Amino acid sequence: MKKLILAASFLFLALAGHGQVNFYKLAAGGGFGATVSYADVRENSQSYAGYGALDYNFTPFVNAGLEVQMGKVKGGNIVTNPHNRQFVNSFMAFSVGGKVALGQFVDYSDSKFLSVVKGLYLGAGLGAIRNKMTYIVRYKPNTQAEYPPLGYKFPGEDKSTNLLVPLNLGMNFYFKDGYDRLRYVLNFNYQGNFTFGEGLDGYDDPMGTFKNNNPDFYTLFSVGLKYNFGPVGVAKRIF
Repeated sequence: MKKLILAASFLFLALAGHGQVNFYKLAAGGGFGATVSYADVRENSQSYAGYGALDYNFTPFVNAGLEVQMGKVKGGNIVTNPHNRQFVNSFMAFSVGGKVALGQFVDYSDSKFLSVVKGLYLGAGLGAIRNKMTYIVRYKPNTQAEYPPLGYKFPGEDKSTNLLVPLNLGMNFYFKDGYDRLRYVLNFNYQGNFTFGEGLDGYDDPMGTFKNNNPDFYTLFSVGLKYNFGPVGVAKRIF
């Protein structure tokens, strides 16, 4: 009888262990990638940015945290743009948000495919972006005669702050440490950042003269690394 109880106990512990994931509740990371602006000025719109993030992991696949971005968005060309506009925005953005990965909802333990894609996630946030034009064509060339002394001045601000809504689609690849806990994460992320206002490109021209119908936004495709640490949690896989 004692042997039967002992065997049943080991079986119960094995099943319980199979249905659990040990994870660290805190994470810090960063990454770097390419930006593309979709503002009122479209040419020459590729640049770069980096980010740092601090997250709290509710489960291995659900987190929320703070992200800081720094980099450049740019666009236009003083020669080829129809209105000779061009800008370079050295920006800094702050946002809070959350992400939910596929592994929160599927049984990936017996499927190689689901195990690979369990880190596919969606996310959203809210924040602000500080715009600073380090280069901008503020006066339209060859218009000094009509608008003395410097020419037609494009309306807008060289420095501004706008509301920011980031949307994320990405993939995490998880790596365990010697304690069989999810310690390291390799991340590929595509982020669309919608800005509310006309500060991203520094131009706020009249819509009757210039096409200016949609909110300005930029994308960031990045590769990053995340390090999990801190208190350890235990989560049951959701099947």
